[in-house]
Amino acid sequence: MVSKSPELEHPKPAFGWAARDQSGLLSPFKFSRRETAENDVAFKVLYCGICHSDLHMTKNEWGVTQYPCIPGHEIVGIVTEVGSKVEKFKVGDRVGVGCMVGSCRSCDSCHNNLENYCPKMILTYGAKNYDGTITYGGYSDIMVANEHFIVRIPDNLSLDVGAPLLCAGITVYSPLRYFGLDKPGMHVGVVGLGGLGHVAVKFAKAMGVKVTVISTSPNKKQEAVENLGADSFLVSRDQDQMQAAMGTLDGIIDTVSAVHPMPPLLALLKSHGKLVLVGAPVKPLELHAFALISGRKIVGGSCIGGMKETQEMIDFAAKHNITANVEVIPMDYVNTAMERMLKGDVRYRFVIDVAKTLNP
Repeated sequence: MVSKSPELEHPKPAFGWAARDQSGLLSPFKFSRRETAENDVAFKVLYCGICHSDLHMTKNEWGVTQYPCIPGHEIVGIVTEVGSKVEKFKVGDRVGVGCMVGSCRSCDSCHNNLENYCPKMILTYGAKNYDGTITYGGYSDIMVANEHFIVRIPDNLSLDVGAPLLCAGITVYSPLRYFGLDKPGMHVGVVGLGGLGHVAVKFAKAMGVKVTVISTSPNKKQEAVENLGADSFLVSRDQDQMQAAMGTLDGIIDTVSAVHPMPPLLALLKSHGKLVLVGAPVKPLELHAFALISGRKIVGGSCIGGMKETQEMIDFAAKHNITANVEVIPMDYVNTAMERMLKGDVRYRFVIDVAKTLNP
């Protein structure tokens, strides 16, 4: 059987921007979406956040990209159509889709509302869907997904600043909850003040936690303390500062995606402290056993969150007025935005104004 072109494989015409090869360069692309099935929700995409993983995927840096690749998994918009068996959503609702659009729904992880750890999880873009076609992300005009993987966006949460929470927000919210770093009065460190780190500070503060930002950039101190509400700031390259803070943290959320030394971070933890990785360096990190043994310390990891927890996170954000700090851009600026993101030149998340600037 000859496979159909992306434009013809489904009935609904769609339009977006895609990368065609490892250059990662994005350009206009015609494709198609499936018809709205009985359990599906279709929506017009209004905004889509740019995540660091979009950069990795468009350039095939993780070795799994299938081209053409339409990135985007911080997608928000307005419902245009619902399937006959959809119960939770109606036309006109404000909704979002995060990092996944499918899972097996029958394994232990799925039964425990942890679809993000399902071995058959289907990513929002660049993955094989149930019907064998490749999933396309939110740098596009329309989206169709099963209602189970749709998040309701509360009316008091603006869509442009809410979009990044669907990836960045849940990525930091879930480990704070799971590893018990959400108890008022605790002291938590956040490594890296980027797209993930800045929302980690906001969520932790809203939970009543004392927050120390740990960064290689001394010039981020004012931003961290005065604008984001962190209680203190450590320059990780300043040995005196790091020495003075040894043994003071209950836990650390490490958002950095570049290779960086673990021992200095583990030294900041109290006994029984937890260092949780949510950034994903491509190369292995060095870990010394004694750094863990001497204080019964734990190094863990966390990957986004299940659908139930993602909805909880969005509702918590709306209640506590937590939003991402964003720079809204037009669709045709996306390649420049990727270059700037690679240099760390964004405070702190790019969001594409899809509805107003995506023109066929």
